[in-house]
Amino acid sequence: MQRIGIIGTGDISAAYLQIARDLRLFEVAAVADLDAARAGARGAEFGVPALTPDELLALPDLAAVVNLTPPAAHAAVSLQILRSGHHVYSEKPLAARLEDGAELLREAGQRGLRVGCAPDTFLGAGHQTARELLDSGLIGRPVAATAFMMSGGPEGWHPNPQFFYQPGAGPLFDMGPYYLTALVNLLGPVRQVGGHATRALSERVAGHESRRGERIPVNTPTHVTAQLGFGEGAAGAEVTATFIASFDVAGSELPRMELYGTEGTLSLPDPNTFGGPLRLKRRGSDVWEDLALTRPFQENARGIGLADLLDAAARNRPHRASGELAYHVLETMYRTLESAEVGRVLQIGSTTGRPAPLEASPTWLGGMGS
Repeated sequence: MQRIGIIGTGDISAAYLQIARDLRLFEVAAVADLDAARAGARGAEFGVPALTPDELLALPDLAAVVNLTPPAAHAAVSLQILRSGHHVYSEKPLAARLEDGAELLREAGQRGLRVGCAPDTFLGAGHQTARELLDSGLIGRPVAATAFMMSGGPEGWHPNPQFFYQPGAGPLFDMGPYYLTALVNLLGPVRQVGGHATRALSERVAGHESRRGERIPVNTPTHVTAQLGFGEGAAGAEVTATFIASFDVAGSELPRMELYGTEGTLSLPDPNTFGGPLRLKRRGSDVWEDLALTRPFQENARGIGLADLLDAAARNRPHRASGELAYHVLETMYRTLESAEVGRVLQIGSTTGRPAPLEASPTWLGGMGS
């Protein structure tokens, strides 16, 4: 079993440590954090050593290091991991700045190392089943898609909500990677985008007991609309998608995601989850059908993208939650805000292939999926 290290022991680190314990897809050799007490507590919780980041990177037998630091630190920490000679798998987004994401990919290429990046939820049972049904022609030729992330923002419950309202975050950079990665998995790369961006409030008020009443300045758009034009990767013709990401709504009855084809509509699961529900409405029918999920990982399985990267590196094949995919999503988000500023449709300079579908029994799974 390949050994990995984790830098950053905030809330999301528990999910990676849990899947390592439950599915034994990889072994966590150590965790690290600039906050030694936090690293120690997380290490004690899961029975793994807690080190400093430098100590962790000096370990001789790590196959990869997972970067779970705050988004503003993603690029610097990932570069440090690459320069220590390890593959890196980062939480989303790939970087806070587009040029930093490009530098990461250049550095990895020069060193012959891999860059992987969350989200890997598109590898879960819900969206992989949807991908299988789309590719089988169930809904005919794809025509359009919609995706909606509608919320009132995280300041009411999150213990550290400040960064959500600064450049490089907001609803687009925080939640957009889930939705945009899911769309690219289904439809192929984005070719162009027209964006509109606003913010409803100039400041927010923290509601978590540790910071209740604290004022948070809002320095990034909090309601973003993108009209996306996709190429011919999946459809054989151009497909358009509408995506809205908001921290400004009190409630919504919009679906999470829908995919429209010439022969039917797929109602897709929340792309921030791994399971269902997945439903179909055929053209000419008056009813929605509940569809069975045919792929593994219906429950929370954050870290399967890392397991796929480790196996891919060992077998010299492309990994699915790749740095190139994450960079393409990052550029799409940047161009969305740029389009909103300049008031015109912009072309996306990067491209990426649709990730290969995940097998029903991946070689690295060992029959332990759920």
